[in-house]
Amino acid sequence: MKDFMMIWAGNLVSSVGSGMTAFAVAVYVYQGTGSATWVSIATLLAYLPTILLSPVGGILADRYDRRLMMICGDSLSVIGLLVIFFSVQTGDFGIPAVLLGVTISSIFGSLLGPAYKATVTDLLTEEQYAKASGMIQISGASKYLLSPFLAGIILSFSDIKVILLIDMATVFVTVVAVALVRKHIPAVKKAADDFNFFREFNQGMKSITANKGVSSLVWLMAFMCFFVAFIQTLMAPMLLAFTDAKTLGFIESVSAVGMLVGSIIIGIFNIKYNFPKILTISLMAAGVFMAMTGTTTNVRLITVFCFLFFMALPFINTCADVLIRRRIPNELQGRAWGMISVLTQVGYIVAYAGCGLLADYFFAPMLMEDGILARSIGQWIGTGEGRGIGFMLMITGISMFGLAFVFGSTKSITEMRGTANEVDVS
Repeated sequence: MKDFMMIWAGNLVSSVGSGMTAFAVAVYVYQGTGSATWVSIATLLAYLPTILLSPVGGILADRYDRRLMMICGDSLSVIGLLVIFFSVQTGDFGIPAVLLGVTISSIFGSLLGPAYKATVTDLLTEEQYAKASGMIQISGASKYLLSPFLAGIILSFSDIKVILLIDMATVFVTVVAVALVRKHIPAVKKAADDFNFFREFNQGMKSITANKGVSSLVWLMAFMCFFVAFIQTLMAPMLLAFTDAKTLGFIESVSAVGMLVGSIIIGIFNIKYNFPKILTISLMAAGVFMAMTGTTTNVRLITVFCFLFFMALPFINTCADVLIRRRIPNELQGRAWGMISVLTQVGYIVAYAGCGLLADYFFAPMLMEDGILARSIGQWIGTGEGRGIGFMLMITGISMFGLAFVFGSTKSITEMRGTANEVDVS
């Protein structure tokens, strides 16, 4: 556990640095263009390459040195930061330079994720998987909790260049952490056959489809990501319809605290049994809290519901993580997690692309003062700006609850209690 803690600490520092850069880039692009569209494009380019290239990173993590991949992934991402830095330093603001920089960083970041996840299996016992998953989620939550706060303070007296330099320094911390424990991470056994990308890709997919329980969990998590993206995307426009940006920021911070609290509870108490049951209950609870968020315009109640919703997510993620990890042999972990990442996070992309259009052109008109639902649903949750989004979140939350009920009673998931199975991927 000591070696994992070292890598985790380095990843935590790097995550905070990356989050600060993401915040600063968004502010910089918006101040330079005044366009939310350009900000969304920059965000998409910082996110999409990592998702799409995760299977490639997973294949490489099973074929080559996972330790070296983590070092290279973090180190080479600095190239993207340098592109942005020199663009700002020369004073020649250009959107293409910023987009190129975030894309380069995201591409090399795709090497890090699968190797990092596979290393958990290298260093820890099955009994420690849940605790490790909780800790990984703490480091992931830090970029939403600490990074905006720290970046906001720095930008109040300095500029994006300072934040970019800090992010580069955090990369150095991660590289040192991995280098210090490198000798304790088992080297990947060299494959006897020649490298064939499509064969390796197919083996990664088969490692998922060969086990019905794993396949069901991947589908479950894809739908969960789809639903979570709705509240992440629509919370701001819903709240800004009846409150201000300061209150929105407070609620988002409290939501991140909820995720942090859930992760800390898992890290301290370490779930060991009843993973399918805890997964189902947590998913049902998350659905209820999401639905309740849409029923009211009371800021205090919305804050409580958001806190509880995000607090439930680490339990869902941890249980799914452990159940899948136990069922996939170590030599396939990199390929499997690469494929799982892209398959599940497609839910985010689909939701990001469609939920705004649904909110603006379908749900919002129905709950305006003269809308078709104004005298029915509108009598309960209110009418006007933002209430269509509230109704949308109610439907999404109910769907999430139903999803938990359906998948929670699926035999392939309820029977996932054993250790890793041998998977034939030949």
